[in-house]
Amino acid sequence: MSDIVNEAVKVLNEKLAGEDIGGTAKFDIEGEGAVMIDDAGARAGDEEADVTMSADSDTFRGIIEGDINPTSAFMSGKLSVDGDMGMAMKLASALA
Repeated sequence: MSDIVNEAVKVLNEKLAGEDIGGTAKFDIEGEGAVMIDDAGARAGDEEADVTMSADSDTFRGIIEGDINPTSAFMSGKLSVDGDMGMAMKLASALA
């Protein structure tokens, strides 16, 4: 598992503590792996999810560090979303 995935799991668990996700989400980080998110928190994994968000490692890192707004990344084509757009928006606001 990559360092980026390990760091993402740590940061996402801190940011999303106490958040009710209400389903499953996956961040697919190009060339690095995937992070699964649900009401139990974040973990490394690559399973089916209600929504899958895909980005390169630089974009993903910017999102979790708060340097890149997830909505702006989506609008500019740096972040793609497949599945439940409402859940993606809920995650975006939790990460902002």
